[in-house]
Amino acid sequence: MPLNLEEIMAIVETSSIRFVRFLYCDISGVIRGKVASVHALSSRTASGIGLVKGAMSVNILDQLQLDTGYGATGEVRLAPDLSTFRILPYVGESAAYICNLQELDHSAWCLCPRSVLAEQISKASRLGIKIEAAFEPEFTLAKGECDSFTPIDQSLCFSTGGMNQAADFINSFAAALERQGLEVEQYYPELGHGQHELTIKHAPAAAAADNQIWYRETLRGVSGNAGIKASLAPKPLADQAGNGCHLHLSAWDIRSGQNLFYSRSGLSPFAHHFIAGLLAHLPALTALTCASVNSYRRLKPRSWSSAYCCWGLENREAAIRVPSTYSGYEEATTNLEIKCVDSSCNPYLALAGIIAAGLAGVEEKLSPGDPVEGDPDTMTAQELCDRGVKRLPSTLQEALDALKADRLIANVLGEQLTKTYTIVKESECAAFAAHDVEFELKHHRDKF
Repeated sequence: MPLNLEEIMAIVETSSIRFVRFLYCDISGVIRGKVASVHALSSRTASGIGLVKGAMSVNILDQLQLDTGYGATGEVRLAPDLSTFRILPYVGESAAYICNLQELDHSAWCLCPRSVLAEQISKASRLGIKIEAAFEPEFTLAKGECDSFTPIDQSLCFSTGGMNQAADFINSFAAALERQGLEVEQYYPELGHGQHELTIKHAPAAAAADNQIWYRETLRGVSGNAGIKASLAPKPLADQAGNGCHLHLSAWDIRSGQNLFYSRSGLSPFAHHFIAGLLAHLPALTALTCASVNSYRRLKPRSWSSAYCCWGLENREAAIRVPSTYSGYEEATTNLEIKCVDSSCNPYLALAGIIAAGLAGVEEKLSPGDPVEGDPDTMTAQELCDRGVKRLPSTLQEALDALKADRLIANVLGEQLTKTYTIVKESECAAFAAHDVEFELKHHRDKF
């Protein structure tokens, strides 16, 4: 059961908490917030903390975009969701909430990412559907002073050497996640130098997006304490494998508890329609799921990052992969993996768009066509045309153009959020185009 304010105050008092962070994830995917002292916590929890509306008009370089219409005038409230209260194990005497952004009359602000996701969850619920999801981040561990970023290892993919070199950090990281209620499922070193992946258990959609916030915050907090650097940036190093954040997703019948993607013969018709909806809107969705300039250094052909708009059975070059199930747990483990996702995304917006696109495919009874086998980049232009396989956007600007042209995804965000999102993101395109590659890599390493 979620805690009430009285119970939270009792925990704070018995845990020697001094500060509580009120967190939100902005349009650029940066986690920000304000902090209340324990003495003001009760009133600030009830009233929220003021935030200037212009805070959602800044890009990842903290450049304010006045064309959005949001600047120095107007306030919203950081309204905490009490169910998200956590004591932070990586920083002393501190706890945190994740917040909704509310107007002064307590209604949802049109630029609140959590409210956008809540609306899509509510729509699914009205259709008798519960969405479960899990983000699956990869990250790079490094050492170095100031701006230098040297991977902590040069081990091979899945190698025990990499496990040994990162063991102390991984143990501390896993323990910190578990102390916040996030269940660790598996871990292994990945392909790139210093690259690792640690996954957590799936959860209902809203909690899954929140878990991505806790994961990111915990990774950076624990690594800082360990004296090393950790980055979830899509491409922290130009010559190494990029960091994805694949999204695993399943849909469940609320009444029967059955997995709507599952069929004894394989995938259900519902799953096929859902996949088709994702494919129909995937170019626009990419603006939300691969949400930074840096994302498109990772989203390249022949790199297992899903550069083509297609689906496949256990095909790691397909944007939507259908993983094999586990024997004896076929229904429980039937899910879809959306591979064109990385940790520069705002998880609430990314997941909201994905749910909306999938449900649209179900409602319209779309067909995804046959699954693609092998690497689409090895197909001829005619073969790609015959199969209806297209290259995903190769730059953030291309993805933003697709977003603006996609009525469904733009409607999911709403007019004001679509306008603000595209202005802020286009400002990032222009800002990084004016500098060299290392400037881009550094700023994304630092922010994510």
